[in-house]
Amino acid sequence: MRDYELYELGDIQLQSGNILPNAVLAYKTYGTLNAEKNNVIVYPTWFAGLHTDNEWLIGTGKALDPEKYFIIIPNMLGNGLSSSPSNTPAPYDQANFPLISIYDNVRLQHQLVTQKFGISKIALVVGWSLGAVQTFQWGASYPGMVERIAPFGGTAMTRPHAKVVFEGMIAALQADSSWKNGFYTKQPKVGLAAMGRVYAAWGFSQAYYLEQLYQQEGYETLEEYLVDYWDQVFLSFDANDLISMLRTGITGNISANSMYDGDFELALSKITARALVMPGSTDLFFPPEDNNYDALHMPNAHFLPIESKWGHCAGIGQHEPDSEFIDQNLKMFLLE
Repeated sequence: MRDYELYELGDIQLQSGNILPNAVLAYKTYGTLNAEKNNVIVYPTWFAGLHTDNEWLIGTGKALDPEKYFIIIPNMLGNGLSSSPSNTPAPYDQANFPLISIYDNVRLQHQLVTQKFGISKIALVVGWSLGAVQTFQWGASYPGMVERIAPFGGTAMTRPHAKVVFEGMIAALQADSSWKNGFYTKQPKVGLAAMGRVYAAWGFSQAYYLEQLYQQEGYETLEEYLVDYWDQVFLSFDANDLISMLRTGITGNISANSMYDGDFELALSKITARALVMPGSTDLFFPPEDNNYDALHMPNAHFLPIESKWGHCAGIGQHEPDSEFIDQNLKMFLLE
């Protein structure tokens, strides 16, 4: 049975100018909205993530405590639950699905939060990876509404190197002969496995592999880890959905809209919410140096790296010390 709700958006005009008909935003809520409607946390999903993948950070006694807060997890467009290439009728299905921006995602999430729930203040927006990019966008797009943001493992703009990596993941997938320019009749499994191999090199740090830390996940050898985990990790997703989300990430930039006209530093300066910026210290996708630049240009930001050898995946909830670090600092941040 479906454990989430669908918010019907109707025909929406995207930032690209294209129309996405009968769009839907999949979401799940945790906890109860109080009478004042001021106990709200928004927690967007990430590349290849569903709302269930965010649940490791939610629970009684944790920072994101559903006994205290009303937590909304909106699923990214393109993730297979919200409007995506795999669930949109022709002629906008498969490779015809239009480009979705980070700005599009956040604008529609704002519509959900305000029109569905009547919320005008958000205590915290928090997110990892592409969820962190959405978190920054919330702060830039709705500075008067958002009290706090806590992006971890993601930057306010996708830098050129990360774009190259994302493009490499797409190219690996599309090299499969089953790809057929995005109009495949069966999932390109060889390409999906190749995408996993590309991600594996960037998702974790050099030290993670050198010290064989994957053995803590139950894999004895590197080959076993690659074959049994990374070759399988994307097989549950539709290939066009994955590419749609990667395209969203490639174009990620909180200033790429009419509000800021590409002035990145201006957009950062307008994030007046208190901000806790937590990059992974060994993140290869979104290195801490980029987040430090972001934080330096924000008026109320605290830069706090997650000291970890788990690289980008320090923020995915797999490594307990990293998870505890994130949770404990979010707890203190919510008390400020």
